[in-house]
Amino acid sequence: MQIFNNWNVVAKGWYIACPSGELSPGKARSVEICGQRIVIFRGEDGQVRALDAYCPHLGTDLGLGKVDGNWIRCAFHHWAFDQSGYCQNIPCQPEIPAKAKLTAYAAEEKYGFIWIYPDAIAPEGVVDFDELKGKSIVTQPDTAFERTCHHHICMMNGIDAQHLKTIHHLDIKMDLSLHQTESGRQIDFTMRGQFPNTTWREKLGQRFLGSSYEYSMRYADGCIGLLTMMKNVRLFPPLHMIYAYTPIAPGKTRIQPIYVTKNRPGMMGYWVSQFLLLCTRLAYYMLRDEDGKIYDNIQFNPNIILNIDRPLVQYMSYVNQLEPSQWSAQVANIQNDFHSSNSLPKLGIMNK
Repeated sequence: MQIFNNWNVVAKGWYIACPSGELSPGKARSVEICGQRIVIFRGEDGQVRALDAYCPHLGTDLGLGKVDGNWIRCAFHHWAFDQSGYCQNIPCQPEIPAKAKLTAYAAEEKYGFIWIYPDAIAPEGVVDFDELKGKSIVTQPDTAFERTCHHHICMMNGIDAQHLKTIHHLDIKMDLSLHQTESGRQIDFTMRGQFPNTTWREKLGQRFLGSSYEYSMRYADGCIGLLTMMKNVRLFPPLHMIYAYTPIAPGKTRIQPIYVTKNRPGMMGYWVSQFLLLCTRLAYYMLRDEDGKIYDNIQFNPNIILNIDRPLVQYMSYVNQLEPSQWSAQVANIQNDFHSSNSLPKLGIMNK
């Protein structure tokens, strides 16, 4: 099955549910993720659980319910479910039907958000930056936004060397190095080049950063992008930001930018961290809006591929070997229902 640019497939991966601060202890809420209604709740032990949102009895949304210890109780008839989705209590009778069970999902809190994986057990946690792994970090989310193309298309922006010159006016010839993990779930692109000395932006970059430039994109599960800028330059330590992508069926992608840096001790360390977060935001803002119109109007159709496009081809190949999740069939049903009652513009979906 083709996964790349296919709205009917949701690959297994970590998807954002909501900011951690929006779910206080003893609270529950239901959220929409990749076309699925999921209830998340924080038990008395502070841990977050995630289940299919609709009670198997009569279909009440469990987000309306109440947290009871580390269980969630339905608001309608007070059936109680544990973190594995098994019903543990029915007030009107002692026997519990064998089918009184919900699908459970892995949940993790990281980078200031609650993330959900479309299986009860995730093979790996939410992806890390190598430079920050195991360290205390500071995060700062920006406002999420939407694009009217598939998130696989948006994600290739960071490794499209041609557009650095044509859109962003950065005439840097990049050499590419590539590494993919044995699991196939993660792929790293590192781009290195020498600053030219023609435009004012290039001269300014060379003066403050040095003659060479390097950045890397780490893709995890085809739905999270980790960008590291300012690698091996003068004056600055590396700057880190995350792009978390969630497909919204049909035809939209939500993108959540998150700025990340190391937590530094003391008052001076606090202000250094805040300054670096600001620099990351400013670097992102310099480039953010220059190609937004393109991705909101693209009909992706790669009929002609150049040598310089090799990273894009490698990224497409990487995505196509990811594993579809159980959410895929349900997204397809939503897509088909939408098409049966609406006229949807062609979005450039590649089909075999």
